[in-house]
Amino acid sequence: MAITSQTVIRLPTTHAVDRVAARKRVRRHSSWPLSESESIVAPPRDSVLGFRLSGEERPQPTTERSQSMPSGSESRGPDKKSGAKSAKAIKAAKKKSGGTRAQGTAAPRHIPWLTIGAGGAVVVLVAVLAVNLVPKYQANVEASRFAPSAEDPDPSVDIDGVVTVDYPAGIHVQPTQRVAYDYSPPFGGPHDGIWATCTGTVYPTAIRTENAVHSLEHGAVWITYNPDEVSADQVETLDDKVDGRTFTMLSPYPGLDSPVSLQSWGHQLKLDSVDDPRIDQFIAALRINPNTYPEVGATCSSIPGSGFDPDNPPPFDSSAPGPDAVPMDGGGINPDQSEIGGMQLPPDLQLPPDLQQAPDQQLPPEPQQAPTEGSNG
Repeated sequence: MAITSQTVIRLPTTHAVDRVAARKRVRRHSSWPLSESESIVAPPRDSVLGFRLSGEERPQPTTERSQSMPSGSESRGPDKKSGAKSAKAIKAAKKKSGGTRAQGTAAPRHIPWLTIGAGGAVVVLVAVLAVNLVPKYQANVEASRFAPSAEDPDPSVDIDGVVTVDYPAGIHVQPTQRVAYDYSPPFGGPHDGIWATCTGTVYPTAIRTENAVHSLEHGAVWITYNPDEVSADQVETLDDKVDGRTFTMLSPYPGLDSPVSLQSWGHQLKLDSVDDPRIDQFIAALRINPNTYPEVGATCSSIPGSGFDPDNPPPFDSSAPGPDAVPMDGGGINPDQSEIGGMQLPPDLQLPPDLQQAPDQQLPPEPQQAPTEGSNG
């Protein structure tokens, strides 16, 4: 830091003193020239340094130099306090600006908060996907063990709680007739000649049971639930298992004696929870299993003008069937032979290739005997 100097020159005061001459005279006695910070100070008119001027020799002007040094350096002359103040001012300025970074000290690191935030969001997304998808994947893997095969044509026999009944096929009733079913919900027996749409259809209201049973004859799985015992969130869980999945349908069933019940032709499973893994097992084992339903190759799509509109289906009747209801053996109704052992669809209603069964995987039709009234066989 540069050294600032200040020279104070005191001159005797007389009427004949010439300031310009005095300045020249001082420069001759000084070892350095006067700078802009140097000044000439005139003492009182009658005295200089305590001497009377009348009749006495005038003393030579004196020069005083004060040097102001930074903090830690020696200060000289009458401006010692001024130098100390300057040092304090410099120190305060350094403190305000954060000080001078020592040579070789690394610059402060800038934390990339944007990158860290993006990385955190990705981690959260992966965690959410893992929480939602991993259990579903595991459930699908577990359920796949119940897929039918030549060695195990009906894997549902290994699912705890499944009820099976051998029902005759092809017994059709009129749209105005009711059937005195032996189980509620029903899962076989006489049914309406028009099936309920079962192309992964979710019905918000209960549908006519006689139409639903015909869908089971086509190889569909019908999931029902008690609307008084299953919450909206739980319905969504069931919805996810059905929506858009061909040969399945979902609907409420008022008065159901369990929260959830699954039906396929001749098979039923009642459960207390929508999260029960047996739901997926039942669907894997019996959905379009050609070994367990009679009308192999039939469609689940609705036929326009047939009498069943999926947007406005025939209503559910919760009352008990009257004495004119059709009994489980059909009451003398002749079965439709075209529905026994499968049926041939028109070209525009063929099943997609992944749902068609090879001929060697289809079981030959067996003669069915109508059960006596009140029996389960």
